[in-house]
Amino acid sequence: MTQLRRSLGVFDAVVVGLGSMVGAGIFVALGPAARAAGSWLLPALGIAAIVAYCNAMASARLAALYPASGGTYVYGRERLGPFWGYLAGWAFVVGKTASCAAMALTVGAYLWPGQAHAVAVAAVVVLTAVNYAGVQKSALLTRVVVALVLAVLALAVVASFASGSGDLGRLALGTDVSADGVLQAAGLLFFAFAGYARIATLGEEVRDPARTIPRAIPLALGIALAVYAAVALCVLTVLGPRALAVSPAPLADAARAADAGWLVPVITAGAAVAALGSLLSLILGVSRTTLAMARDGHLPTGLAAVHPRFQVPHRAELAVGAVVAVVAATADVRAAIGFSSFGVLAYYGIANASAWTLGRSHRPLAALGLAGCAVLAFSLPLTSVLAGAGVLAAGAVAYAVTRGRPVRPRP
Repeated sequence: MTQLRRSLGVFDAVVVGLGSMVGAGIFVALGPAARAAGSWLLPALGIAAIVAYCNAMASARLAALYPASGGTYVYGRERLGPFWGYLAGWAFVVGKTASCAAMALTVGAYLWPGQAHAVAVAAVVVLTAVNYAGVQKSALLTRVVVALVLAVLALAVVASFASGSGDLGRLALGTDVSADGVLQAAGLLFFAFAGYARIATLGEEVRDPARTIPRAIPLALGIALAVYAAVALCVLTVLGPRALAVSPAPLADAARAADAGWLVPVITAGAAVAALGSLLSLILGVSRTTLAMARDGHLPTGLAAVHPRFQVPHRAELAVGAVVAVVAATADVRAAIGFSSFGVLAYYGIANASAWTLGRSHRPLAALGLAGCAVLAFSLPLTSVLAGAGVLAAGAVAYAVTRGRPVRPRP
């Protein structure tokens, strides 16, 4: 069976993770989280970061042992059994395909609101072509995207703080928020950090994975946490929790409140670029998990092909790109993000359960991560929980119908 090319070092792996974490969510996720948590937004961010850290450590340890494409699909299969690996892969592929379409539509909404669907499809086609040409080209484009987004965020934060419009008194914790609201906000903010999974799903394309992946995942997570904390402090002190809760574009509104209206077009462009970066990394991750599941016969085995020249899973990438393009062209996927969120937490729950089997020294963090995933998943809105549970149940039924008999394709 043809293997993928190992060409990514620590820096590239960190950048790929950041491309997913420091994406469009930073421009839009803080508002919904503030609606749930109010002035307790920063503690909610801290809870999300703790759960993400536990998941990151579990993923890093497992990826060092199993440096193959697929991430938790591979870990669950090897540590817990074929069904759990399949369920993790199913949750990831279905949930993240919806997220891909959402990111594509975000690009369209920012660049050309009147033709958002057409722009979304064009974005999917272009980025699928970039991925087809090789992971190194994808990593190079991701470097550019991450650099631009970080520059825009830094400019927005510095301009807002320098204006003197911030008020530290707005960080005071109120008493009108429930524990459920804080946990729901943490569940929404968790997905700001979920991009480190992209590093693990690219395990077969990383040089010296036993050394690279355990270093890259916590590095990417730490940088993303610092960025999110800085941006959250900025918008909270400038807008306050109430104004933030009703803001569809918190950074742009913070710029206006700080008399820096000239920054609004820059922030808008940064949001579009960030969405492109997230979409690029998402397509990479979904196609690699599709490759792994196809190798085991859980998806059509033709998708397991690796391009002889570019050494990428070209059929899986084309299939994922085609599905995402169809969804982005025909549907409003905002409602689908709920089950995507639930599915990702289920995915990481299986990762933590897999890490539990590595031995006693790994169990405290694995147990905390598993409990955190469960609490955050069931703290999401009821419609999200029901939709996510329904998707997982459909996957389990499909597995039962096929009797769970994976068949590896011949080399």
